[in-house]
Amino acid sequence: MNNITNNTSDIIMYTTNWCSDCYRAKWFFDNYGINYEEVQLENNPDAIEKVLHLNKGMRSVPTIVFPDGSVLVEPSNNELASKVGVTL
Repeated sequence: MNNITNNTSDIIMYTTNWCSDCYRAKWFFDNYGINYEEVQLENNPDAIEKVLHLNKGMRSVPTIVFPDGSVLVEPSNNELASKVGVTL
């Protein structure tokens, strides 16, 4: 779970253990059977650096990196659904 590169076809989701939007995004993916790899920022300086880089210095979570290289930050369920092809 601490790998911060996307060497598989899975979605990489950067999270913290205190973020309600992270829990919601994880629920969404779990509920719709979408594979993802969770990378927690706590005690993970490499993951923090990656999130800061992706978000122009902001430590925004969840930061979700998709296999095509696109990134969603703090997305709504509608944005997630649109990205992964789920009909709500």
